[in-house]
Amino acid sequence: MSDEEIDLFQSTRKKTSVIPISVHGSYLINPASPLAAERKRSLALFLNELGWAEKLDIPYLVIHPGFHMGDGVKKGLERVAEMICKAFERNTRYQVKVLVEITAGQGSGLGYTFEQLEEIIKMTGYSERLGVCFDTGHAFAAGYDFRNEEDYRQIIREFSNIIGIDRLKLFHVNDSKTSLGSRKDRHDHPGRGLIGLRPFSFFLNDPNFSRHPFLLETPKGRDEKGVDMDMINIRLLEGMINNSEQHE
Repeated sequence: MSDEEIDLFQSTRKKTSVIPISVHGSYLINPASPLAAERKRSLALFLNELGWAEKLDIPYLVIHPGFHMGDGVKKGLERVAEMICKAFERNTRYQVKVLVEITAGQGSGLGYTFEQLEEIIKMTGYSERLGVCFDTGHAFAAGYDFRNEEDYRQIIREFSNIIGIDRLKLFHVNDSKTSLGSRKDRHDHPGRGLIGLRPFSFFLNDPNFSRHPFLLETPKGRDEKGVDMDMINIRLLEGMINNSEQHE
């Protein structure tokens, strides 16, 4: 990026007052790979994205832990922590936080349990620079059922006990096209997948998350009337804030 592009980004950011901003790391980053060459490329790309996030004053960089490709969960998690450590050791003054995202656990994917996320954070030794991104669609596909309020509160207690509620910094608001515990990553519009609409009101009206950013990662396009689906979803979710009862 040129200096002009950076200046334009910063000036547009001030005009729109969009705070905070996060960036999603490349899906090509796979720190858990058993292949040394792939881990080397992943570190280089991760360092590059960390650098740009820092330069643009973006507070959060979201990453997936990657795939162990048959080497096992334990070895894979160790490699993820190793890459994060190497990156932080080279950039001790960076302010950007890395948010490890909960995944659906598809294939040999890592990060589909709260315990795995906590293990990554613990092994790095850089806990103050790490947090978690909670993807609702991923968590549901991974086996976390929050479709009624009691189960939702139990999930949040579990997260708090294992990881710590203060580490949850960001939400990806997605429904799931696949069933509970399917371990398949297929996003859908809120209320149009197998999670249903009402569970999103639990997150949106939880006092713990009243200042948290909620981001859509839903399919793009327009409805039969030509209205952008992002706008439909945003208005739908905004209408649920402090008004969950009407979505029984």
